[in-house]
Amino acid sequence: MDNKCCWSLFIEIGTLAMENAHADTFLITGGCGYFGCRLAHSLHKKGAKVILFDTVPPSQAVLEDLVFVRGDIRDYAQVEKAISGVDCVFHIASYGMSGREQLNRQLIEAVNVQGTQNVLKACVELGVSRLVYTSTFNVVFGGQVIENGDESLPYLPLHLHPDHYSRTKSLAEMAVMKANGTALNGSPGVLRTCALRPAGIYGPGEQRHLPRIVSYIEKGIFRFVYGKPSSLVEFVHVDNLVSAHELAAEALTPEKQRRSAGQAYFISDGRPVNNFEFFRPLVEGLGYPFPKLRLPISLIYFFAFLTEMVHHLIGPFYNFQPLLTRTEVYKTGVTHYFSMAKAKVELGYEPQEHDMDEVVQWFRSRGHGKKRRSSSVSRFLLHILFVSAFVAAALSFLPVVGSR
Repeated sequence: MDNKCCWSLFIEIGTLAMENAHADTFLITGGCGYFGCRLAHSLHKKGAKVILFDTVPPSQAVLEDLVFVRGDIRDYAQVEKAISGVDCVFHIASYGMSGREQLNRQLIEAVNVQGTQNVLKACVELGVSRLVYTSTFNVVFGGQVIENGDESLPYLPLHLHPDHYSRTKSLAEMAVMKANGTALNGSPGVLRTCALRPAGIYGPGEQRHLPRIVSYIEKGIFRFVYGKPSSLVEFVHVDNLVSAHELAAEALTPEKQRRSAGQAYFISDGRPVNNFEFFRPLVEGLGYPFPKLRLPISLIYFFAFLTEMVHHLIGPFYNFQPLLTRTEVYKTGVTHYFSMAKAKVELGYEPQEHDMDEVVQWFRSRGHGKKRRSSSVSRFLLHILFVSAFVAAALSFLPVVGSR
């Protein structure tokens, strides 16, 4: 398959006919993003019918017979049409996770809170019995140290969240948990819901975080690290996250005693690591030196605060990309990692081991990486000098022809 999106079916939401929907039909909100497409491909391989619900088509290559429905979760009528006849919803759509998106409070609220309410309402009205919600570590984390935390941790008080994204994701997860057990309209049974709380996602082709990091590396901005070398965080490979979502949806079925209903699960690779050391293979794999300068986290947090203030003042006129936000400083520099015990026991989740090699190769295959022009030129000049010296030495043994 080439890099163009191949569609045998491109369906606008106003003309979608869902009469033929059947069991094993999944709808993925935000399905045209990186994770949504990976999840869709995996479900499709298992024989499921998959519908991608998003505001724009996917930017990456997808399978021919995946169905795309253009729509916005902020519009209930569009959500209702898309969900009709669906067996299970993966609600992964969200907004405001990183960068300047974190500073758009109005849109974050509309997508994360109102959008989730629309999805829940449509599931109840149309008799959809299963919903898996993609949440975040941040519902319990707000900059405090957490070591091997588990699902018994309470939600972080809303007023303590350092960013609007985390606050709204908490509100959305609470709504999803509350909706579990809600009677379905016009059909027997109730809505079963669960929530997954993933760490930062990585993998080849990831488009939200890794390109931003690589751009900082290539522009020479990545000249320092911060926080304690002993600070630990977690990441999750996209394929592990796909596996967790499939297991969670399966665990909502009667065959699995609906054991995941009303439950939340932390999901990661299960390997706590220093944030900057995690990215060392990427930095060095692209041919750049890893920074040796380490700065105190308090200084970087203050810098991030100033950056946000500047963005607040001039953002309406020039919407630049902040180098870091305060939340990103906490998420990368303060220890917080969680136990996978509950997910392993109740879902059967077993994360596979991955590294950054495939990510490095993905970026290199697209022209990224330090161009070693200076060293190549140096070698070329040395070769010229060597050949010149050899020729000069050889010529010195020839007889000199002079005038008589």
